[in-house]
Amino acid sequence: MTKEAVFGYVQKKYGTTPDYPWERYPKYAILRHLKNKKWYGVFLCIPKNKLGLNGDDMVDVLNLKCEKDMAILLKDGKTTAYHMNKKNWISILLEEAEGEMILDLIAQSYELTL
Repeated sequence: MTKEAVFGYVQKKYGTTPDYPWERYPKYAILRHLKNKKWYGVFLCIPKNKLGLNGDDMVDVLNLKCEKDMAILLKDGKTTAYHMNKKNWISILLEEAEGEMILDLIAQSYELTL
């Protein structure tokens, strides 16, 4: 699933458009609730080695809030969150994770941050 596909999905389902709050990181985007402005998703473009993976090529990652300690159950394109609380957030490599799973995790993150 691509970043653009996720943006289209959250726009249609939640009315959310990406917010780009950091001038220094123009590719980083935040998904926020419309009313409470809490983050439920963070898009990053980072080197694989920042996630403990082999290689330094850049990958699109989506950080999502998850149930406490869910990170220990991760596999298939999911890892503990980069630059977030690792007990409450996970990172998803968009190129490796299955689309339906990504959408399910987005829905869970959205609900957890209401």
